[in-house]
Amino acid sequence: LQVMSDNEQDWLALRPQEPSPSQCCGGGCKPCIYDVYEKELAQWERAKAMQDKSLLMGKKEQSSNSELNPDTFTAFSVSSVEQLTEDTYQYKFELPGNSSLRLSLGQHIVLRGLVNGLEVQRAYTPISPGNAEGYFEVLIKCYEAGLMSQYIKTWKRGDVVFWRGPFGGFPYRPNKHGELLMLASGTGLAPMIPILRSITDDEEDETFVTLVGCFPTFDKIYLKPLLQDLARYWNIRIFYVLSQETSLEKLPWSYQENTYTGRLNEDLTKTIVNSCRRKPFVLICGSSAFNEDMSRYLKAAGIEENSCFVF
Repeated sequence: LQVMSDNEQDWLALRPQEPSPSQCCGGGCKPCIYDVYEKELAQWERAKAMQDKSLLMGKKEQSSNSELNPDTFTAFSVSSVEQLTEDTYQYKFELPGNSSLRLSLGQHIVLRGLVNGLEVQRAYTPISPGNAEGYFEVLIKCYEAGLMSQYIKTWKRGDVVFWRGPFGGFPYRPNKHGELLMLASGTGLAPMIPILRSITDDEEDETFVTLVGCFPTFDKIYLKPLLQDLARYWNIRIFYVLSQETSLEKLPWSYQENTYTGRLNEDLTKTIVNSCRRKPFVLICGSSAFNEDMSRYLKAAGIEENSCFVF
């Protein structure tokens, strides 16, 4: 029986651990947690071959200088927690001084949580403007059985949590598209908000926007005051599709004429596409089932695949 030398054991202890599937958020991040692992493993193999541990010193798991970074997790502290609906919350995080995350439109960041000793990572899109100074805000829906949700539900003001990023995003340019049609289900609203805000904040941007927000009931529509403000702009229209409401009578009158009951189906999608003032470029964000349905309905409505972007 070969006994491992102390030196071998030391090196083994330093070997980076392969991520478990729960650590991948599935958001298509570059670098993904697996890319980071491959890079660290190569670094470890090189250091071991040369028997030089100082080559590993550059390996940082997390940083505390509050600069968001795609490769390492950075600590941010929770400055406020606001409950929006029974299962959805808006969390505000502090940024040092007047610094900003400097996100491009629709970019997401990845949260790391520890639940019962298991590391979990999930992607979320900040809803605050990309250039917001001193803070950023994230909209999160907590699921009864969700691993990450169990961790998030414990957050209170002053807690420190770890984020890395940014990743992805939609390469938006003012006036590039005549009309944007945004199809959002639930928290799929998040990446749409910064794009809407950038259009309304730019007087030169004359892009028309039709936002369709899909929610179960009227009570579960998030960010109503913000959406009402945005809908006052000449180039923004907002429709709601409420899958569990049976009648519009109980809704405030201001919502009645732009709300549909039932699900967003092929016919309704066609009606909305045909009501657009120009041929729309479509942004889609929701569950994978929602995204697949929307892609199918849009195809039936004559919208080509190259005229769609799925977050």
